[in-house]
Amino acid sequence: MMNSQDYMQLEDRYGAHNYHPIDVVIDKGEGVWVWDVEGRKYMDFLSAYSAVNQGHCHPRITKAMIEQAEKLTLTSRAFYNSVLGVYEKYITELFGYDKVLPMNTGVEGGETAVKLARKWAYTVKKIPQYKAKIVFAEGNFWGRTLAAISSSTDPTCKDGFGPYMPGFVVIPYNDLNALELILEDPTIAAFMVEPIQGEAGVIVPDDGYLKEVYNLCKAKNVLLICDEVQTGLGRTGKMLASDHEGVKPDIVILGKALSGGFMPVSAVLARDEIMLTIHPGEHGSTFGGNPLACQVAMAALDVIQEEKLPENAESMGKLFRDEMQKLADKYPVVTTVRGKGLLNAIVIKPAKSGKTAWEFCLEMKEHGLLAKPTHGDIIRFAPPLVINEEEIYWALDKIEKTLKDFE
Repeated sequence: MMNSQDYMQLEDRYGAHNYHPIDVVIDKGEGVWVWDVEGRKYMDFLSAYSAVNQGHCHPRITKAMIEQAEKLTLTSRAFYNSVLGVYEKYITELFGYDKVLPMNTGVEGGETAVKLARKWAYTVKKIPQYKAKIVFAEGNFWGRTLAAISSSTDPTCKDGFGPYMPGFVVIPYNDLNALELILEDPTIAAFMVEPIQGEAGVIVPDDGYLKEVYNLCKAKNVLLICDEVQTGLGRTGKMLASDHEGVKPDIVILGKALSGGFMPVSAVLARDEIMLTIHPGEHGSTFGGNPLACQVAMAALDVIQEEKLPENAESMGKLFRDEMQKLADKYPVVTTVRGKGLLNAIVIKPAKSGKTAWEFCLEMKEHGLLAKPTHGDIIRFAPPLVINEEEIYWALDKIEKTLKDFE
């Protein structure tokens, strides 16, 4: 029998060292709970970076996956299959777009959106060939491909990997003046932005920011691309985070919880004027739109709607922030509580002992709560959206115990 240490040593010996995990080896999951190989039980307060909004191993998604896997898994797009069209109709009608381009990972969705924006810029907006620029916000994160890091301001994922993609411009997040100024450039094709910046530490912009962004882009015939890979599908208390301000982006990128954590599934939604600028052979993916992924995605979306997960995220998120703020008032080590729905974060200052957010998460693990820091002093709290009030209070109790130990 292998133990946790054995599994960690295997990863260290045979795997690339491109991650720094918390020292827990998860073997099983159900709902908001996971168990390690020794059988210790933990509450998952990260949800695989919001990929498991529906909870671990949701039985309805499991059933859909097994039934489809026993029938047909992959045809590639060389042929039609009996599930893709049904899924395309389902997701476009659900979100109110003309077309969907199915991909696998969130970063592929981002790459697809950038390619669409560039092609639209040349064929529709008539920007001179290869002069189109895409604007991004400081602190953005949409993956670690060469294109994604070319728009990044995080040296950790960027340094040492140049030269970078041309045609990308970066402006401050939550800064309408900066956006208005850059949009005076007639070669700007699109502004790609997260409604709430997740990896940057759950940075919530000012009320009305996204609505005004939409208005500014519309006035200059610039596409608004909303990266909803982490903020979408119920996480912030609405189906899409952009719904909070009644904004309908020109292009929406979805991923993560689009499969409920069962497999990589992403999607890019847009209207015909944008989507139909790309023709056969210009973009694609062997696995994109595979029947297994399509069936899983429909089940995952059904669960979000029928179990009212956005509504639960709204109410449970408010409860969590209200109670977390009480703890922040009681324990000065917590300097900030922020978030929307069940995408939340706290900022902590190092303890007198010198312990940081990393040690805080290690101590929470000892109390049975799993989370992970980002950018040094920020801890993101994003449990599965199936969490209930009793479980929220259970988590808050563990956080308070950790705060006592930490101080």
